[in-house]
Amino acid sequence: MTECVAGSIASPASDAMARAAIGKRWTARSVPDLAGRRVVLTGATRGLGRATALALASKGASLVLPVRSPAAGYAVAEEIRREHGVDVTVGHLDLADLATVRSFVDELDGPVDVLINNAGRMWGPRMTTVDGFEAQLGTNYLGHFALTGLLLPTLLAGPAPRVVSLSSVFHRFGRFAFDDMHFTRGYAQNAAYARSKLATLVFARELARRAAAAGTALRSYAAHPGYSATDLQTDGVEGVTRLTMRLGNALLATSAEEGAWPTVCAATLPELPNGTFVGPSKLGGYRGTPGVAASSRLSRDEAVACELWEFSERESAVRVRLPTGPLG
Repeated sequence: MTECVAGSIASPASDAMARAAIGKRWTARSVPDLAGRRVVLTGATRGLGRATALALASKGASLVLPVRSPAAGYAVAEEIRREHGVDVTVGHLDLADLATVRSFVDELDGPVDVLINNAGRMWGPRMTTVDGFEAQLGTNYLGHFALTGLLLPTLLAGPAPRVVSLSSVFHRFGRFAFDDMHFTRGYAQNAAYARSKLATLVFARELARRAAAAGTALRSYAAHPGYSATDLQTDGVEGVTRLTMRLGNALLATSAEEGAWPTVCAATLPELPNGTFVGPSKLGGYRGTPGVAASSRLSRDEAVACELWEFSERESAVRVRLPTGPLG
C-alpha cells in the first residue's frame, strides 16, 4: 500500500499567490531567458506541442522531442533550429507502448530541467494500447505517468526541475471507476477523454504534494489550453460531429499559439506556487490570458489521488518514488 501524503498543495492561499505571480496580463513576452534549460516535450510535431516548442526555443531553451513519427519530429526540429538556433534532439516514443517509453528514457543522455507531458488523443471509437489500456487513458495519462516516473532521477539531479501535465476543462466531467478504468463494461468516448484528463490533473497535484513532502526542489503543475484550434478535436470523429468541430474551431477557438500560453507559463514562471493549475482566465476558462484555472472537487480529493497513484503504478509497472523524505 502506498503511503498517502497529508495536506494539500492546492488551496485558496496558494491560488491567491499564483494569481499574484501570474499577474493580469501574462503573454509570451513574459517568458524569461531560458538559455541553459533543457526541456523534454511530448507531442511537439503539431498543434499545441509545436507552438509550445517554438515559444520555448524563442527564449533559448534546448529541446528534446520524443515523438511517435521520427520523420515528423525531424521536420519540426529543423524548423526550430532554423528559426531559433537552439539544440534540438529527436527521440522515438509512443505513449501507447510503454516499452518505447522505457527505451526512450534509457537512451536519453544529458540533463533534463523541465518535462512537459503534452501529447494526447481525443475521442474516437474504443481502442486499446499495446499494453491493453483504453487508448485515451493509456496515451493521455498512463504513458505520461510512466515517463515522469522513469525521468524523475534525471529531473531531480537539476537545481530547479519542473513537470507540467496537460489537462482540460473537460476534467470537470471526469469520474473514476477503479474496478473498470478501461471501460470494458461499456465505452463512451467523451467519458473516457474526461477521465484521462481528470487523472492527469489529479496526478499533477499529487506529484506536487509528494515532492514537497520529500523535501525536493521538484515543482509539478497542470495546465489546459481552453478552446484552442488544433487537429485533436477532429482526428477521432467523422460526419456531422467533425464538421461541427471544424466550424467551432474556425469561429470560436483561439490559435494554437495562444492555447500554448498556459503550458509555457507553467513551465517557466519563476515564482509559481507548486501544484498550480494554469488555464485561460476568460469565458469560463475557454480563452484569455493565463490565470489560475478552476477545477472540480474530485480533482482535489486526496484519498482519490492516493488510489489513482496505486492504480497507475500497478498498471504501468513504474513505481514513482521520490528519493528522500518519508516517501523515498
